[in-house]
Amino acid sequence: MFAQFFGNFLLGKDAVTPEQLAKAIAQTQSTHVKLGTIAMQKGYMTAAEVDEVCFMQTREDKRFGEIAVERNYLFEDQLEDLLETQNSNYLLLGQALVDLGYLTNEELESHLIEYQAENDLGSLSAGDESDDAVERLVENFLEDADGEIPDHAVIYIKLVFNSLVRFVGQDFTPLAPIEVDSYEAHCCVTQRIGGPIHITASLDMDEDVAIEFASRYADMEFDSFDEYAEASLEDFLNLHNGLFTVNMSNSRAMELSLEPPYHEDETEITFRGKCYVIPVIYPFGTVYVLVEI
Repeated sequence: MFAQFFGNFLLGKDAVTPEQLAKAIAQTQSTHVKLGTIAMQKGYMTAAEVDEVCFMQTREDKRFGEIAVERNYLFEDQLEDLLETQNSNYLLLGQALVDLGYLTNEELESHLIEYQAENDLGSLSAGDESDDAVERLVENFLEDADGEIPDHAVIYIKLVFNSLVRFVGQDFTPLAPIEVDSYEAHCCVTQRIGGPIHITASLDMDEDVAIEFASRYADMEFDSFDEYAEASLEDFLNLHNGLFTVNMSNSRAMELSLEPPYHEDETEITFRGKCYVIPVIYPFGTVYVLVEI
């Protein structure tokens, strides 16, 4: 997730504007190829094996390569080769900003060095995107939030970014969390998580953004925000929250329950607890992630 959080870092330094960042992200989006696609192209995996690993990602919070190696579909050296192929130019975001004239090469180099130092990253290479490195990035990202965010909410937000990468696309940049008392919803889907902890999670976006989000997630083209597009948003949130409950059960022995997702469209939502809104910029628009704790 180096590229995603690098964009937020640049915004925080006033090095670029949100509009410039969105244009740069749009310029890079077509160059990101899924690991499974590369594995098939190289003859490392069959289509059936790729499909099985993709399915398992909806049941386990693990990377594609991790599952493929566990199931003996890939050797470690093959996975390393795939990661290098996929991410050999992973700083396409920085390059796009230079190509568009928003940064000079000297400015990009300076920002990369500062970004690396602030996040305690030994080097910015594909193989260094370890869980520890990502954990540091998320924690540093959340430092801009008002007040201290509980540990379980940090875990939840980290998984949000993982789910967006896996199921929607990695061509996004999150903006710093904003604490709110109320929120004006547009196309909003909400789901409550209960048990020893409570989280109310929502995804909200404009209708045209919702159509593109649903199209990406369902891997089919929606022309309007109909019942099938709505169901896709519900399914994404339910899938993500299901993974969170599995994680908490496995790592914390904490049994959580999920209520059915529901829509809150064109209405003002008032929160009883502390709620954070995280804007996530995609080339097709902004998705707002709401986490009430």
